[in-house]
Amino acid sequence: MQYTPSCTSNTPYAGMKALVMGLGLHGGGVQSARYLAERGAEVTVTDLRDAAALAPSLERLSDLPIRYVLGRHDRRDFENADLVVKNPGVTPDSPFLKHGKQIETDISLFLAASPARLTAVTGTKGKSTTASAIHFVMEEARKQGIPWGKAYLGGNITRSPLSFLSELGAGDDVVLELSSWQLGDLRGRGLLKPRAAVITAMLPDHLDRYGTMEAYAADKKVVYAEQDPQDLTVAHDDLWGKRFLGETPARNLVCAAAPLPPDVAGGWLTGHEGPALVRLQPDAAVIEAVGPRPCIAGYHQKRNLLAASLCLLDLGIPPAAVRECLDRFPGIPHRLEFFLEARGVRFYNDTAATIPEAAAAAIGAFGKPPVVVAGGADKNLDLRVLADAARGAKALVLLAGAASAKLARMLEERGIPYAGPFDTVDGAVAASLAAASAGDVVVLSPGCASFGMFLNEFDRGRRWKEAVLRLA
Repeated sequence: MQYTPSCTSNTPYAGMKALVMGLGLHGGGVQSARYLAERGAEVTVTDLRDAAALAPSLERLSDLPIRYVLGRHDRRDFENADLVVKNPGVTPDSPFLKHGKQIETDISLFLAASPARLTAVTGTKGKSTTASAIHFVMEEARKQGIPWGKAYLGGNITRSPLSFLSELGAGDDVVLELSSWQLGDLRGRGLLKPRAAVITAMLPDHLDRYGTMEAYAADKKVVYAEQDPQDLTVAHDDLWGKRFLGETPARNLVCAAAPLPPDVAGGWLTGHEGPALVRLQPDAAVIEAVGPRPCIAGYHQKRNLLAASLCLLDLGIPPAAVRECLDRFPGIPHRLEFFLEARGVRFYNDTAATIPEAAAAAIGAFGKPPVVVAGGADKNLDLRVLADAARGAKALVLLAGAASAKLARMLEERGIPYAGPFDTVDGAVAASLAAASAGDVVVLSPGCASFGMFLNEFDRGRRWKEAVLRLA
């Protein structure tokens, strides 16, 4: 039976030749291909991986008349395409892209068509938790009867917003987590104008691609570049956050590590556990916005909730609702995710800690020294912060990888013992169990990239959880 697109002849993409570069496994390429095919475009998908590696994504598109060029790219496909949709992981200087007439991403396709109010979250670490917390409170507040449209969550958090574009109305809210790569692809396009932009902690990352922090931060700045004084930017009071708050054309609120002076609007935590105090306008009264006992562990995670609360309060959700809902926010998978207690030991999955600073924060997140599983592939990051923080761990277990070899040398220089490196997850779990006693915490918090042993960091987290559940 011949496929008939669900569109009319005046659809913008009807009859266009569209090329999706990088199908991937996380949904952006799949949703881009589906979105364009269902609107009448002639879609070709090209990916350097073969059909076996891409089988789950290919299955999701099996009902559509799509042409595939796998295991390679063909320059002629780029020359013949009216529109190229690139995966964010494809660098802008790819020699194939220079042959494209119009370059888009799933995010740019979405922003060009979305009628909803937008909140955008970026940063180095904490952006997934912050975006998820904002979305959680929006949805919970609506359930409590607070007048609010439906809320949707997508972006770098592995759900393409194209998947829910057809459901959106003008009264709805969309929360997008955006990586530096996704933001860089939007530079100068005039498409991204969030009502609220939240920038979490900025730390060195992706320097193998950017070279310098300045280049990395330049892409982050795209999140507020098109805002105006009716909008809001929230950022930390660290070096980069202060720069962002000084540059944004929007109003700003500071997510601070210490009490703010009366003439500065923002919020801060009172002590390591909170509660958070918030002042929404300079010289205004202080209100308590986040309760003292959020479910998720770690001071850095509680600061993420503070940033979320500043955004939510400015959008109009009452303080009592923000406080109550955030106290119930359970966190998200792969970010200090508690998933099992066995033999009196609590097990956590923090696989999204892909930089040394994130793993160092996890070591101090539990109120007692944890058994930490760390290490992996090298992203050209400075591992000394993790090596120094390792003094605060009860025991350290290393996964195999080039970064682990560097980290091992640093640990030896500091006289810090470690087990491994292990080239299997089962080996790392067994060593963790041997080091832990009843009452302890065991946490996978690698501080390094995942490639080599794993497909990606999420595959690493899933395999860690599976091995713990099987062996503990």
